[in-house]
Amino acid sequence: MASSTRLSFILFFAFSLFLQGTLGEIICEDLPINACSFSIASCGKRCLLENYATKDGKTEYQCRTSEVVVERMAEYIETDACVSACGVDRNAVGISSDALLEPQCTAKLCSPDCYQNCPNIVDLYFNLAAGEGVFLPDLCERQRTNPRRAMIQLMSSGAAPGPISNIETGDLGEGPALSPSSSDLGEGPALSPSSI
Repeated sequence: MASSTRLSFILFFAFSLFLQGTLGEIICEDLPINACSFSIASCGKRCLLENYATKDGKTEYQCRTSEVVVERMAEYIETDACVSACGVDRNAVGISSDALLEPQCTAKLCSPDCYQNCPNIVDLYFNLAAGEGVFLPDLCERQRTNPRRAMIQLMSSGAAPGPISNIETGDLGEGPALSPSSSDLGEGPALSPSSI
C-alpha cells in the first residue's frame, strides 16, 4: 500500500511539473542567460542577470529573480524586436540607469518603435529615470527637439553613472513604483506617436 501511495505521489509531482511547464510559468532561475534580462517572472518580479567568479577564476552568469515588482505585467520574455528597437543589451548585468546617459541609447528608447510598442522596457526605464529625478516623457520630448539639452537635464538631475543596484540588500533602485501611464501599458506612456 505504501509503495502505491509513493508511486501516486511521484506521478502527481511529475504531472504538476509538466503542467506548470505547459501553462508557461516563468521562473527567472530557469531561464537561459540570453532570455534573462528584461524578462518578468510569473510572480511579477523582474529577472536580472548576475555574474560571479568561479573557483578557477572564470566569470559565470546566472539569471535571478529581483525584488522589483512590475505592475500589470507578468510571465513575459521581451521580444528580440523590442530589444533591437530600444537599443538595450540582453547581456546587461543587473538593472542600471547607465543607458540613459548615452545619447544614442536614449534616442532609441524614445523612438516611436520602442516607446509606443515596448511597454516592458519603457516601464523599466520610466522607473529608472524617476529614480534619477527625471520624468521620461519630458526627457524623450527634449531628446526629440534638442538631444544635447536632454543630456544636460539628465546630468543636472544628479544621475550618477554606474549600476544603481545593490544586490546584497535586494534594493534595485528603480525608484518609486511609478507607471508610465494610468492607461493600458500597451498604449505607451502619455505621449502620442506624433509627439516623439
